[in-house]
Amino acid sequence: MSGTSLDGLDLAYCHIWETTTGWNFEIKETHSISYGEEMQAKLKNSIYLRADQLLQFHNIYGSWLGQQAKDFIKEHTLEVDFIASHGHTTHHQPQNGLTFQIGSGQHLANESATKVICDFRTNDVALGGQGAPLVPIGDQLFFCQYDYCLNLGGISNISFEQNGKRLAYDIGLANMILNHITKKIHLDYDKGGALAKTGKINKEMLDQLNDLEFYKLPFPKSIGFEWFVEKVVPIVEGTKDSIENLLHTAVHHICDQIALQVKAQKTKTKKSLFVTGGGALNTFLMDCLQEKLGSETKVVSPSKTLIEFKEALVFALMGVLREEQKINCLSSVTGAKRDSFGGVIYLPA
Repeated sequence: MSGTSLDGLDLAYCHIWETTTGWNFEIKETHSISYGEEMQAKLKNSIYLRADQLLQFHNIYGSWLGQQAKDFIKEHTLEVDFIASHGHTTHHQPQNGLTFQIGSGQHLANESATKVICDFRTNDVALGGQGAPLVPIGDQLFFCQYDYCLNLGGISNISFEQNGKRLAYDIGLANMILNHITKKIHLDYDKGGALAKTGKINKEMLDQLNDLEFYKLPFPKSIGFEWFVEKVVPIVEGTKDSIENLLHTAVHHICDQIALQVKAQKTKTKKSLFVTGGGALNTFLMDCLQEKLGSETKVVSPSKTLIEFKEALVFALMGVLREEQKINCLSSVTGAKRDSFGGVIYLPA
């Protein structure tokens, strides 16, 4: 799994099984590989590449993923049925029938000498869906005891049950804006939100962010890096203030939008919000979110392993469901014409 926050590659070795009472999982081994400056820059700027250059990078990155997987398997002496790979999203324009995750499945399979299941989003987009978010199938099958499941990666997204159906959508910003700000002082991220905590709100910036058109759109809806570059970066770059104040303002914006969405769902008096993704490790953000939600919603954070590797776990589940030819893309979430099982299978040559 490689996410929009561009912090690195997550690998998780998962055991997934089904019983008469439902689906179960165990995360047995994990490893994160931080991207070097060169790889981070290549991934970030890949949306500007010509088609032939992008496809070349797609193949190179696929081989690189295969090498990382092979090393991981060898180091832990793992017995692997297949590799389920999300890849890295470079283009996401469902309104144009387009989504693209680089990391060629064939190159990955050849390099790792292992069967690969990848390209989980394209089929849903071809069926008229958003192709995102996809993690809600994991929320439904693994974490249904919580009223809401919130993921704080580069983007924030939420899922919940309503009238017997799983609903989910991208809320808006999360680590993407925070990491963009910290890069100005050559920091990969604001650990625990320590810098953000010391800042103050810049009201003009907060108002501009909260007024973004995307927040007014009905769901299903999703965003990608292109939206961030076009709509958000100009606001951040146009605000002359300290790094601490920019971060503080961004955290309040993120929490404002999440709180609005949770409070809009009139389900019951006491609610639980299960939070995973890198943003769940930002103590200041989590405290701010709990404060804005109030006592009627309890913010629940699991183990550090689950916080960091939940998305990788869910894409492993999606691979299992694809292998079993069972639904892994929910039309109630994406807006597609029908439920489907997404994923393309590649065998090593």
